[in-house]
Amino acid sequence: MSAAAIATSTTVIKASDAGGDLPAKHQPSAPWYVAIGSGLWGSESAFRIPLTEGGRYGKSGLYASDVLVLIEHVLILITFLPWLWLQRRTWPKRIPLRTLGYLAISGVAGSAVGTVFFTEALRTGNPTVVNLLLNVQPVISTFGGWAVHGERPNGRFWLWAPVALGAGLLLSGDPTHAAGASWWGISTLYTLLCALAWGAGTVVGRGAMKELPVAVASTIRVMVGLVCMAGIVAARGRFDAAHLLPAQASAGSWVMLVALATVSGGIPLAIYFRGLRGTPASLAGYFEQMQTLVAVVITWGVFGHGMDARQVIAGLVLIGAVTMLQRQGTVDEKGSVKLEA
Repeated sequence: MSAAAIATSTTVIKASDAGGDLPAKHQPSAPWYVAIGSGLWGSESAFRIPLTEGGRYGKSGLYASDVLVLIEHVLILITFLPWLWLQRRTWPKRIPLRTLGYLAISGVAGSAVGTVFFTEALRTGNPTVVNLLLNVQPVISTFGGWAVHGERPNGRFWLWAPVALGAGLLLSGDPTHAAGASWWGISTLYTLLCALAWGAGTVVGRGAMKELPVAVASTIRVMVGLVCMAGIVAARGRFDAAHLLPAQASAGSWVMLVALATVSGGIPLAIYFRGLRGTPASLAGYFEQMQTLVAVVITWGVFGHGMDARQVIAGLVLIGAVTMLQRQGTVDEKGSVKLEA
């Protein structure tokens, strides 16, 4: 089917018709790639916390948070360049300005600014309040998908999306622990800006993936994020050898860095973008909540934090809710292909 035909019709594609390299609109399993990529992002605390907090590699940690994000981008780019070269036959002859704009916003908002806002929110506020407020991100993705891409969630979406949202709230923190905390202040502003940045990143990422191969989009996004993070680190006076190459660094810390940049960085990004090619932004935001689920499991299994029955039940409900969102064709895209499992 030609691009013009796809743009002017709505075709139902069965899962058995979905091939590995077909246009993403034809892949009903795509949301699960978003879930897997987001879940792998959730493993980052196993590598990031030892590198930024005191303990294993020094009293105050090896790296400032922004410096670590910068180094992570450098390592991801190094690993992506050979992949990009191997995929050179898929390179587009030209990239539309709108698509470049999508990637620029994705790199700045998703890779750099959102992370900085998140770090500042945790530094200045109550972590439970921060994690609870971040659950507004899927809502931002839903309205962004509606406004930018013409996505139209149907009645079945509004049945299961609130269930997924509620499960995410209970999974990310105990609301009773936040009852006595302040919900107003600079931390709340940082958190909402972070949610806006990450939600916008999902929306514009979806726009970019409609036009570009995964390798090209992933590499450009990392390059944009790298430039942005270099500017942030330089503005904070940390762009020097003392911060970028601390004397306390060891072989063990470099292994941890490489693991962060691959297991929790580059690999998840590639998988996530593969999924975003065929997942409406309205739907992707809810599958991204798998990042919270994996993060909770990591804090329990690696750092020994408690995981109570509330979180176990919430995690199971979340998986069930996003499964129903995916299976029941809950989002129709204007001028696109409707997916059926």
